[in-house]
Amino acid sequence: MTWEGTLMSRTPRALVYGDVDLNLIDGSAVWAQSTVQALSSAGCETRLVLKAPVRTGRLTDPLAGLPGVRLVRPYEERLVDGQPGRALSPAQASRLLARLDRDEPCDLLVLRGRRLVGRVVADGHFDGRIWAYLTDIPQSAAAMTEEARAELARIAGASRQLLCQTEELRCFLEAWVPEACGRCVLSPPAVPEPGFPLPEHDRPHDPLRLVYTGKFAPLWNTLPMTALPSLLAERGVRAELHTVGDKIHDDSAHPGFRSAMERALHGGTPGVRHHGGQPRETAMRLAADCDLGLGWRDPALDASLELSTKVLEFGALGLPVVLNRTPTHEALLGADYPLYVPGRAGLTDAAEAVTRAARDPEARRLAADRCREAAGRYTLDAAAVRWRSHLDRAFPVGPQATTTRPRPLRVGVAGHDLKFLTRLLDHFRALPGLDVRVDAWPALARHDPAASRELADWADVVVVEWCGPAAVWYSRHKRRGSRLVVRLHRFELDAEWPGRVDIDAVDRVVCVSPYYRRRTLARTGWPQSKVTVVPNWVDADQLDRQKAPGARFRLGMIGIAPSRKRLDLGLDVLEGLRARDRRWHLSVKSKPPWEYWWIWNKPEERAHYDAVLRRMQTSPLLEGAVVFDEFGADVPGWLRRIGHVLSTSDDESFHLAPAEGMASGAVPALLPWPGAEEIYDPRWIHDHPEAMTEAVAALADPEPFRSAADLARAQARESFALDRVAATWTDLLVGD
Repeated sequence: MTWEGTLMSRTPRALVYGDVDLNLIDGSAVWAQSTVQALSSAGCETRLVLKAPVRTGRLTDPLAGLPGVRLVRPYEERLVDGQPGRALSPAQASRLLARLDRDEPCDLLVLRGRRLVGRVVADGHFDGRIWAYLTDIPQSAAAMTEEARAELARIAGASRQLLCQTEELRCFLEAWVPEACGRCVLSPPAVPEPGFPLPEHDRPHDPLRLVYTGKFAPLWNTLPMTALPSLLAERGVRAELHTVGDKIHDDSAHPGFRSAMERALHGGTPGVRHHGGQPRETAMRLAADCDLGLGWRDPALDASLELSTKVLEFGALGLPVVLNRTPTHEALLGADYPLYVPGRAGLTDAAEAVTRAARDPEARRLAADRCREAAGRYTLDAAAVRWRSHLDRAFPVGPQATTTRPRPLRVGVAGHDLKFLTRLLDHFRALPGLDVRVDAWPALARHDPAASRELADWADVVVVEWCGPAAVWYSRHKRRGSRLVVRLHRFELDAEWPGRVDIDAVDRVVCVSPYYRRRTLARTGWPQSKVTVVPNWVDADQLDRQKAPGARFRLGMIGIAPSRKRLDLGLDVLEGLRARDRRWHLSVKSKPPWEYWWIWNKPEERAHYDAVLRRMQTSPLLEGAVVFDEFGADVPGWLRRIGHVLSTSDDESFHLAPAEGMASGAVPALLPWPGAEEIYDPRWIHDHPEAMTEAVAALADPEPFRSAADLARAQARESFALDRVAATWTDLLVGD
């Protein structure tokens, strides 16, 4: 195949494997089915590899006719050794997936199950192509051992994406596993639209029909549920419980559960009607003909960061659901949802909630409306759109200028600190038609000359980050016929390096703002045609997350060192706001200044921070109002709590923090450092701290804040979104 022909094919090819048995219907098995359905709708060629021989086609039959979908049946096709009746072990599955990939390479491997993913990562065949869906991981600080964190770090490092069921799980993972930052994307449960007319639920049946579908497990309260009809009868409520499913856990922590559960389902328990395992649509029809879904679980699961697929499925059928009051459920259904189980979620509490649903038509109607509205956000169509977005970013279309080349365009990237290029590098590596290598200098002026020479001789275009010693070296060792692009930020202008660069060898100098372009031209005398402006990027898709309650009363500052960042002016604003309303707080995400030796060695810097810290200790208005958060890559999760991002610096070349805040739905507030008005809308720039205080205070009510946040978010996407900035950089790389 020619290189040009390779570029024309952009249909992603996926292998999907879950450490789940599709003969047994539960949430994990339904995940496998819905993931394949969504990938097919998103235009992906998909092979679903089955863990065990299929004895029932309840979950696999609906996949047979989907476009681009194939089922791989390892035992039937004699792809593995072993007893045909046994399910694949993680080690067997890893070897099989590697074999399938060698025979027919895939672009992405979608996996579910921590043990399975750990095995595939350890085998090393799919590094960079793994899309891992993990729910069976520690979901609390107490459970996150160092061993677990190290394992998740290895998984994150080998994965292209980590698929997170909820925002809470994504933020938790990013906070504990820095390697996961920038790789986590949302992949919540998907529920199908009912393919049949739904019955009216205006009046409940007599007896009231309760329904539970899924696996039967101790913490899912499935055994106590079977006592509900009898307990409700004592309260004067006639009821029957309909159950669907055939997976009963054999739990060593709860001896005797399995046999007791089987007796409750099959032994004539009063009011219990068990329908066994059923195809998904049949189960939905049975549930739709009931009055009330049961999502009530043991309180031990209240801290779970997962989202119940059953709640969404019942909601899609128009059913109200009885369930525990948890932060996740409150975010989904509202704090005033009427059918939360009160108290400590015991059997009596569940009976009280069911009784309320039976006797209060308004509560039942409101609950049904909330569940239906929530389910509308998690349809299979929505999942397909989400997958299409993920795939478009992971497999972008290559630039037209590379399609006529006999080989890929060779792009070298060099520099001592590439943190501002990370996602751009990911984009370049994903582009068909580009071959990317990096010359990472271990320090500003230290490198391996032989490695740098090799890159210079190999590359068609070299991008040097920072106009420092690396720019000087590459300008003096440029290969004839290659191109050289240098990015200049701020600190370089006050050093000697720009004067030592051979500007005749440089094709483009990229500045991050118009103001610094003018300063660069004035300082160096370089030709105007060689100096251009490309703004910094923000990953708007990663940053755009739902705000936490109360975020509009929290200011944020990212980076407070050196002193020209002017934390003291941020405190002026905070004091002015708290003089009116004590709900205002400030969160600072930054390394402390004493961790930067080149800052802390200066007496004037130490004096500045000594005064600032003393002020926070002694000011009545600041007492308990400033929080210092650990410096790290988990900025998107941190910004969920921030409503206003401050930029109070004396000067900046660009200042990324306001742009990141805007993309997150926070409102920026800037003082007029030189050039700010050429990057940010003047409406966000205020003449002095008092004016900034007034502007922020004017947005204290929900509607003005929401309006300003929506405008800021739209501006960030228009000006700084990663895909737009990456497209501009791609033009620089492939242009003449």
